[in-house]
Amino acid sequence: MRMLLLFAALQAASPALAGTLTLAPTTVTEWKAVYGGVEARDTVPARARVGGLVVDLAITEGEPVKAGQKIATVQDDKIAFQVAALDAQLRALQAQLETAQSELTRGQTLVDKGVMTAQRLDQLRTDVDVARNQLAATEAQRSVIIQQAAEGDVFAPGDGRVLTVPVTRGAVVMAGEVVATIGGGGVFLRLAVPERYATTLKQGAAIRINASGKESAGRLAKIYPQIENGRVIADVEVDNLDTDFIGARVLVELPVAERSALLVPTSAVATRSGIDFVRVIAAGVETERAVVPGERMTRADGDYVEILTGLAPGDVVITP
Repeated sequence: MRMLLLFAALQAASPALAGTLTLAPTTVTEWKAVYGGVEARDTVPARARVGGLVVDLAITEGEPVKAGQKIATVQDDKIAFQVAALDAQLRALQAQLETAQSELTRGQTLVDKGVMTAQRLDQLRTDVDVARNQLAATEAQRSVIIQQAAEGDVFAPGDGRVLTVPVTRGAVVMAGEVVATIGGGGVFLRLAVPERYATTLKQGAAIRINASGKESAGRLAKIYPQIENGRVIADVEVDNLDTDFIGARVLVELPVAERSALLVPTSAVATRSGIDFVRVIAAGVETERAVVPGERMTRADGDYVEILTGLAPGDVVITP
C-alpha cells in the first residue's frame, strides 16, 4: 500500500517539476549550400624582362618566396657579343681621341710659330670634341647593354607562395613571358551562386563555412554586378581559413531567405519505435503527440528542432 501511495505522489509531482513552452512561430534563416573556391588575394606573375635561355631556376611550386628574391636567371648569349663589339669600338675611339688631342697640341704649337692658321686649329679642336662625344656615346650604349644583361635576373614581385612555374631550366623564353606565378596577401573565397538567389544576397551578411571538417564564420564582402553563365559571382572574407591549397573547393552556406517555424527544445522530443513524440498539455490533460521533426539548429539559449507536423501555434509543450 505504501509503494502505491509513493508511486501516485511521484506521478502527481512530475508535471510540476517539468517546464512548459507555449509554441509561437519563430523566424528562422534559410541557408543555401554552395561550394566556393579558395583564391589568393594577390596573384602576380613574375615575368622575364629579356628573352633568352633559362639557365637557372631556383624555385618550385609550393615554395614560399620573399619580395625581391631572385627566382630565375635568363641569359641572352647575344649580349656578350654586343659588349665585346662595343669594347672594341671604345678602344678604337679612345685611340682616335688620343690622336686628335696630339694633333691639337701640335697645331697649337704651329699656330704660335705662325706656321698654321687659326682656322685649321679650330678644326682640330672640333675633331677632339667629336672623338670625345663619340666615346661618351659608345660608353652609354655599352651601359645599356650591361643593364640588359642584368635584367636577365627574375625577381619575386611580392611575398607569397609559388603557385605555378610554367617553364623549366633550359627553356627559351621571350621578353614578358611568365616564369612563375606568386600568390600572396592571404586568401578569400569566390562563390558562383545561382542567379535566382541574386536578389536575396546582401553584402556584409554572415556566412557559414565548413573547411576540412571545421566550422568557421565569414562575411559576404563583395557581390559582382555581372551575371556569368547564370551565376552571380561573390567574394567572402574569412579569417584563418584552414586550407593550404589555392583553388580548393569549400562548402559554404549562404542566407537566402527567412521563414516561420515552430521550434521546440531537442530534449522535449522522445523517440520510441522509430516514432517521435512530444508531450503537450491541453485542457489540463497531459498527452503525447506524434510529430515529424525537421532541421535541428543551435541558438543562443540551447538546441532546438523544427516541428513540421503534429503541433500548432499555441500548443503548450512540456519541456524537461
